[in-house]
Amino acid sequence: MRAHIDPAPDLPQSAIRTRFHRFISPPWFYRFAARWSGRLGWSALLLFAAGACGGLVLAPPDYQMGDSYRILYVHAPAAWMSMFVYAVMAAAAASGLIWHLKLGEAVARACAPLGAAFTLCALVTGSLWGRPTWGAYWVWDARLTSELVLLFLFVGCMALSEALDDRRSASRAAAVLAVAGVVNLPIIHFSVEWWNTLHQGASVARFGRPSVDTRMLIPLLIMFAAFNLYFLAALLNRVSCELLDRERRTQWVAEVARG
Repeated sequence: MRAHIDPAPDLPQSAIRTRFHRFISPPWFYRFAARWSGRLGWSALLLFAAGACGGLVLAPPDYQMGDSYRILYVHAPAAWMSMFVYAVMAAAAASGLIWHLKLGEAVARACAPLGAAFTLCALVTGSLWGRPTWGAYWVWDARLTSELVLLFLFVGCMALSEALDDRRSASRAAAVLAVAGVVNLPIIHFSVEWWNTLHQGASVARFGRPSVDTRMLIPLLIMFAAFNLYFLAALLNRVSCELLDRERRTQWVAEVARG
């Protein structure tokens, strides 16, 4: 008597695969982005207002740095986002490089200018904070130098994306650089532990209780959330524009244009 094979266990896996392919399809992602980008943008704006009020008005001065530490409410989230955006860009670039996903290429291309902006913001605000703290706007500190390298990587990916007339070839060239540059992320993160640097170690993302006063910590966490939501909103908008440009000769873009 032959054993009966129940196909039911394959159904959930098939459903997951179907949903995944639908999610990475340009028409579905465009509709998803149109639905959520505005909501994320407004949420980010509200959190920015709450975080700025808490950090600039309600939080007490630091016992060592006084009020100069308040620039960290912008610097710390920007520095975190610079690494996070690069990780997202590299993962998306790898998916485009390995599986030739159009959405992956579009996400990687959209991430590069956003990541460059976050990195530049982190470097500028860090310099402004370093002047009263270290007595200099810039020192060749391990973390500062590796963060500067990160900016060059973002700019390099943007340059390669525009260097070739063939967009797919340009995306592949930028993807190779993005994936290779991932090695810089652990250098940035662990630089304060591997080398003797002026940059302070982790005070929020640490095991146990953070060494930050709660009145200072809560606005900082709000600013972290605001930066993340802003990135998602901006990314959805940029990817939508990128997909419309790439797919401009397709039927679904014509339907979007007709409204």
